[in-house]
Amino acid sequence: MDYSKFEKKTILCVDMKSFYASCSAVEMGLDPLTCYLAVVGDTERQGSVVLAASPALKRDFDIRTGNRLFEIPNDSRIHIVNARMSSYLKQSMEITRLFHRYVPKECIHTYSVDESFLQIDGTERLWGGRFEAANKIRKEISETFGLPCAIGIGPNMLMAKLCLDLEAKKYGVAEWTYDDIPKKVWSISPLSKMWGIGPRLERTLNRMGIMNVEQLAKYPLHLLEQKFGVMGNQLYHHAWGVDLSEIGAPIMQGQVSFGKSQILLRDYHEQKEVKHVILEMSEEVARRARRAGKAGRTISLGIGYSKDEGGGGFHRSRSIDSPTSITLEIYDVCLQLFQEFYTGRTVRKISIALSNICEDEEVQLDLFNMKRPKQRDLGYVMDSIREKYGSDALLRAVSYTEAGTALHRSKLVGGHKA
Repeated sequence: MDYSKFEKKTILCVDMKSFYASCSAVEMGLDPLTCYLAVVGDTERQGSVVLAASPALKRDFDIRTGNRLFEIPNDSRIHIVNARMSSYLKQSMEITRLFHRYVPKECIHTYSVDESFLQIDGTERLWGGRFEAANKIRKEISETFGLPCAIGIGPNMLMAKLCLDLEAKKYGVAEWTYDDIPKKVWSISPLSKMWGIGPRLERTLNRMGIMNVEQLAKYPLHLLEQKFGVMGNQLYHHAWGVDLSEIGAPIMQGQVSFGKSQILLRDYHEQKEVKHVILEMSEEVARRARRAGKAGRTISLGIGYSKDEGGGGFHRSRSIDSPTSITLEIYDVCLQLFQEFYTGRTVRKISIALSNICEDEEVQLDLFNMKRPKQRDLGYVMDSIREKYGSDALLRAVSYTEAGTALHRSKLVGGHKA
């Protein structure tokens, strides 16, 4: 790979360490790095998920994000608190305002509530070199908010992110360059540690004989493109550390989709109850697509079974002839998939996605369903009412049943207590 063809930027990837836990620790007057603190979705439910654990709790008790409340030891030193999402979001916005003192707004990309990218090219006279600038930002965040952070430095967003996840989180600040790719990037294994590769894609690559990033980098490009399309091209170039994303643009270009996933508050034993939640979630997926002015041809349904019955589940997709953003059309396809692949076991997780996206204006009229334009327009009208009066202003009747979750979730921020 001839890296001289690619622009070498100076990108910082800033990650707030155990952000939710650190924010809660500071609010309680505790040291985020030394206290034992866990943030959970609901302290009243023993099965509630741990959303964040302080570094010390991870190190000394091996409690991490994804553990359950009942797994936390009964130790008087451990603080267990409810998530306060509105407070975390406010803190995140204040940190972003701090970044504006270092670079212009067009040089900031907020990747998540606790992670941001900054392009600092041209600021050398103000803040010094890249390490000096990174350490100044870390110091000011610590002194202003009392929060710890780590910063990865790279020539593009991908390399900065990989550096952050695989080295900077251990040392505070670290840098990866194109020269580090053979030693540091190619040795990444398993593949799921590589940014942009999830467990499902990892399994597919493993079946192709690709077990680490070096093997991915040396796999024939035309075969990757044949298998994955444009995503195969991205996988190949990412394996070589090449990322042409601009600050503010999506990191992983490719097929846009709209999805919704939730772990249910309890086990659902009855098919009727599961279908109620599927309808609610179909409504939310359709709403997200309409908000972007999009429609999709491929609808996916995932069902996860209760761990009490061995876990597992299924994930299936089906494409339809005409793209849609209509709730009931998405729901009907999900019902077909549910009835075909559901095995009668207890359900604990549901996910729905709409992909194969196009502009909603491009949807053709259906001569065999003259009500379709009105159904589409009705969706947008319902969305406008919810935007104005709140997400619970209009709910389907199933949301008021014992199985419904939409009414409860409408009171949450980011899926958790405000």
